[in-house]
Amino acid sequence: MSPSIHAPLIIDIAGKQLTDADRRRLAHPLVGGMILFTRNWDNREQLLELCADIKAVRADLLICVDHEGGRVQRFRTDGFTHIPAMRAFGELWMDDGKGSRHREGSGAMRAMDAATAAGYVLGSELRSCGVDFSFTPVLDLDWGESGVIGDRSFGRDPRVVATLARSLMQGLLQAGMANCGKHFPGHGFVKADSHTDIPVDKRGLKAILADDAAPYPWLSTVLTSVMPAHVIYPKVDQRPAGFSQKWLQDILRGQLRFDGAIFSDDLSMEGARRLNGSVIGYAEAACAALNAGCDLVLLCNQSLEGGEIVDSFLADMDRALAAGKWQADENGEARRIALLPETLPQPWDELMVQPAYMHALDLLP
Repeated sequence: MSPSIHAPLIIDIAGKQLTDADRRRLAHPLVGGMILFTRNWDNREQLLELCADIKAVRADLLICVDHEGGRVQRFRTDGFTHIPAMRAFGELWMDDGKGSRHREGSGAMRAMDAATAAGYVLGSELRSCGVDFSFTPVLDLDWGESGVIGDRSFGRDPRVVATLARSLMQGLLQAGMANCGKHFPGHGFVKADSHTDIPVDKRGLKAILADDAAPYPWLSTVLTSVMPAHVIYPKVDQRPAGFSQKWLQDILRGQLRFDGAIFSDDLSMEGARRLNGSVIGYAEAACAALNAGCDLVLLCNQSLEGGEIVDSFLADMDRALAAGKWQADENGEARRIALLPETLPQPWDELMVQPAYMHALDLLP
């Protein structure tokens, strides 16, 4: 097929180096990037070489990773800083000086400074190894029920979550990295894990917008991308948010006026492919997400055992495009390109002795 104006597919690879099959898949005109996992990691030198090889296939491929801190941090050895879980910054916010009127409010200020430092450390270390983008921060509220969110959240108060997320985004920006707020409009209220189940949040739209989704409009000037939740909110729409035009186009784009990139969550997750009571295929799920308003869709962990599933997925997406089951979108492609860093990364050895980086390390809780 001829090159597309829109490359919405984010795929992965099985190993630590590119194979010929990996290069062929990454060169596919519908592929716009790839996501890294711990299995793709050995050490910093290997990661840098892998990322360089990916860019050699196509320079505009977006190299992504889930690297939030806490229990969701793909690279933990060979010098990478262990970023605390986001709850640590929320707890620091609540430390008002233990009753001392001379330090009243100092916890909030220190938490904001520490979150900015975390964003800078996280972003600059990843960029030094060739990674363009991390799916962070989590904007979900911690209601105390969700095991999949839990300490990944800054806290329960949407004002605190938004303020600390803004601080972390500022640190990412200082490192030259975009950000991703997730999981819109909120995953923290439900217990079920969308990796294996279909969470259902029975609250109404007014309650959700006033609470869980509140950080999104408050961050409108700094939020560069959003990932919707694989959660059904039946009082709003019977489809999961990531497949819902109501949530993505009417509410997120229309009512909340968000104009950045929208990523689907992983389409291999159980919660991603149950529509209208049945399990659908990967390409059908991708088309549903794109038609609902996503700009980019992720298919993760299907490169294993030879990657035939990825090959079938790419072929199916070619056929679906030709058949008009989804349409390439110039705006979606522009939003993907806007997530690529605009500055050169700092080499690791130089970063390690940079005063701003060393100061940021000292600020981490």
